[in-house]
Amino acid sequence: MTDERVTAAISHWAPRFVANGVPLTDFQEVTGGVERWEEWCGAWAERAGMHEQLGREALDAGRRQSAGAHLTTAAVCYHFGKFLFVQDVEEMRAAHRRAVACRTDALALVDPPGERVAVPFEGTSLYGNLRRPSGVERPPVVVMCMGLDSAKEEMHAYEQLFLARGLATFAFDGPGQGEAEYDLPIRGDYEVPVAAVVDHLQARPDLDGDRIGLWGVSLGGYYAPRAAAFEKRVRACISLSGPYDWEAGWDALPDLTREAFRVRSHLATQDEAREHGRSLTLVDAAPQISCPLFVVTGKLDRLVPWQAAERLATEATGPTELLVIEDGNHVANNRAHAYRYRTADWMAQHLGGRL
Repeated sequence: MTDERVTAAISHWAPRFVANGVPLTDFQEVTGGVERWEEWCGAWAERAGMHEQLGREALDAGRRQSAGAHLTTAAVCYHFGKFLFVQDVEEMRAAHRRAVACRTDALALVDPPGERVAVPFEGTSLYGNLRRPSGVERPPVVVMCMGLDSAKEEMHAYEQLFLARGLATFAFDGPGQGEAEYDLPIRGDYEVPVAAVVDHLQARPDLDGDRIGLWGVSLGGYYAPRAAAFEKRVRACISLSGPYDWEAGWDALPDLTREAFRVRSHLATQDEAREHGRSLTLVDAAPQISCPLFVVTGKLDRLVPWQAAERLATEATGPTELLVIEDGNHVANNRAHAYRYRTADWMAQHLGGRL
């Protein structure tokens, strides 16, 4: 009998895996061979290792485009091995290190290429991947905010949409996310790390620091509008399936999600995690969002009710657009065509990109 945690992971996130770069056959074969949650990370790491080997062989043979593609796929497969595997931190970190290594190596090989960037933050660094569009001097930049279980290594498919429209992308791991999750706990005042990122990007002569947009997915769909409320240098913001009040939806969350939140908040108990979740709220922030805001939700979302997006869109005081996808799941990854191009066009219009 298959572990209910495995069943839950497949049920809630299957479209996301494929929409964000996992080959469908890989998804079917890997998940079809996993019965116990304890096998999950290892199974995905094994499949990722196959893609990594193909990438390393291609690179050794001078086939750079193929190497970049293989290593990007390897990174996202390693990532989905670790994404909620918090009960074995050492195994999770091993897969995570491979994800970071593969994506970092791929950055020099993909088109357009990118670079790994360290942003100074509270005595440590927040790491991100910066990519700039070809043929654009000092492009505007979209700062990409991760969710609870996403990380910058998952962002290639989204990045390509903005880059094609003349916008640079900076996908970064904030507190409680990706490379920062081991040293910095989840925090509700995400405007603080975003301010550090904006400071860093504005100091770069190869970017237009006066044209910065925010994009956030899932819990990042809370982080991005929260930051936009207080960081007035942000020109536009996209929120994808973000919660309005994290604690309010606590009881409906899958066990895997609640446990990941506890671990990434650096707390000992679920009661402490739930209490900490009260700090992740837009009650005071939403009315202070004055920049243009695009909010997307799926009406079939079982993780974050679509009404959270409706409330955010209603309470924000700037120009706001709400897209409710009737048959969309969480982040509407099962209907990516219904919003990905549209939101990328919207951001290009507001930051001065190309359509």
